Amino acid sequence: MNQNASWKLFLLAAVVLVGLLYALPNLFGEDLAVQVSMGSGEPIPEAAINETKASLERRNLDSKDVDVTDGRLLVRVADEDTQLKVADALKRDLDRDYIVALNLAPTTPDWLQAIGGRPMALGLDLRGGVHFLLEVDIPAATQQTRERYAQDMRVALREERIRTNRDEWVQGDTIVIRFRSEADRQKAQELLEEDFRELDFNVADGSASVLNVTLSEEETSRVADFAMSQSLTTLRNRVNELGVAEPLVQRQGANRIVVQLPGVQGTARAKEILGATATLEYRLVAEDEDPFAAQRTGVVPLETQLYKTRDGRPILLKRDVITTGDHIVDAQSGIDTDSGSPAVFVTLDGQGAKKMLETTQRNVNRRMAVLFKETKYVTRYVNGEPETEKVEVREVINDAVIRGVFGKRFQTTGLESNEARNLSLLLRAGALPAPVEIVEERTVGPSLGKDNIEQGRTAVIAGFLLVIVLMAVYYRRFGLIANCALLLNLVFIMAVLSLLQATLTLPGIAGIVLTVGMAVDANVLIFERIREELASGNTPQSSINAGYDKAFSSIADANVTTLIAALVLFGFGTGPIKGFAVTLSIGIVTSMFTAIFGTRVLVNALYGGKRLSTLSI
Repeated sequence: MNQNASWKLFLLAAVVLVGLLYALPNLFGEDLAVQVSMGSGEPIPEAAINETKASLERRNLDSKDVDVTDGRLLVRVADEDTQLKVADALKRDLDRDYIVALNLAPTTPDWLQAIGGRPMALGLDLRGGVHFLLEVDIPAATQQTRERYAQDMRVALREERIRTNRDEWVQGDTIVIRFRSEADRQKAQELLEEDFRELDFNVADGSASVLNVTLSEEETSRVADFAMSQSLTTLRNRVNELGVAEPLVQRQGANRIVVQLPGVQGTARAKEILGATATLEYRLVAEDEDPFAAQRTGVVPLETQLYKTRDGRPILLKRDVITTGDHIVDAQSGIDTDSGSPAVFVTLDGQGAKKMLETTQRNVNRRMAVLFKETKYVTRYVNGEPETEKVEVREVINDAVIRGVFGKRFQTTGLESNEARNLSLLLRAGALPAPVEIVEERTVGPSLGKDNIEQGRTAVIAGFLLVIVLMAVYYRRFGLIANCALLLNLVFIMAVLSLLQATLTLPGIAGIVLTVGMAVDANVLIFERIREELASGNTPQSSINAGYDKAFSSIADANVTTLIAALVLFGFGTGPIKGFAVTLSIGIVTSMFTAIFGTRVLVNALYGGKRLSTLSI
């Protein structure tokens, strides 16, 4: 009786081996590092490695190692002071196509990394992470709103056949509309005041045929509030796309947003994604006009705008926009089956799909272009001082003949592979309503201090040791078996956290401490049941068997109800509550395995098949 089947011994040994293997990376520390990557997302070239080494040598900066990992260059250093100096030096010396960011690089051996072994991610309150302070360009959002109103009013007046000037309407903070006569201005003003009540209309001084349009105070305030709220939503979506656990994205002041990414490794990619404002506009090509003549003379035909393609060719697009990235509800990067080139597969919302369908129905065999718009900030050093410059990219990435009617789903080509991936991410997360500038970036140390981290570690160790002593004294040899299971349980929790890359925070440590106490509950129930069976006169072997069998239902009920509560906490909680729920859930599952299956295998190995008169329990 109570003998182990071979598969049980093999299963326990295999699980223990895997658990130890994937918990092992947590014993290795991390190096402070400076990360260099290409702004385009391409792998770092050999030239950048040589330039980096030359920069460090020229400025007498020591490094522990310079290596390339996953297409990123990592300069490992010994202390924070050197890390800051190296980052500053590389920002000055490397070309602006490179992104330089502070980072933490794990020292896990290569053989462990090759099988997927990684240390568990720690939250900002334990290990730190990356802290960004972003500033939303509210004036730019207001200007974009003026341009949108100008376009809508242009369409409204055209439908009523009211002739206006061909000049740019938006001049500073005013939309200036020039009419051919005062009568046209009066007719247009009546129409526009009815359709655009959130705007203020005034006749220009000295010219009764000129109408000045400005945003009202209420509309200006609404635009600013919308820009901030939409930026918060979009940044949260982008952080979710990056796969960062338990991030912090919150508003700070009138026009700033704090983003904290705990346990993040790809800080350069995070900077690129958070600050990017890339989007697309779909427009018809003005095929009846000569773009080369417009480029040569500087005279752009009415209702068109002059752009360039990626190969430098001029192209005239109609001013009216068919649809923009705002109407894209899904975007996935992939490969165009016809050309084999990278593509972004786009799905539009109802409004965008309707307009695209109407446009393609009317313009089969005509050309439609895809305008790529991006605003980013580049830091240059002038006379040793950093200066931030706003760079705007406006280029046509694709223009092709409309061969058939389409609306909701279609694809866009003309992008590099990394551009397609990044653009699809940005379009899924939503376009930022205004450019954002990263005004502060730093690697954050433990926000609650090393003392609190040590106290958390001490709490786990103290709780673990007290439970071990109590179990050993009260249940003797069976207590030692339970202690072995408890130790394995902690190893399994670390292994699962490492495999899932779930972020461990101080509340998560609290969950582990609670698990340590709860993990022996199952063994207490089993051991007490065995004592009851012995007291009733059963043999030791029968008592062991009955103790495990009869206690199982009570153990399962208690753990399942606790697991349900933990899952509810995870589903409805945020931040620290989720961290607590994650470790508690993992601890419950692993403790069920170790306390029931693990201890049963050990007990059977020690006592199974033997003639016993007493039990050390």
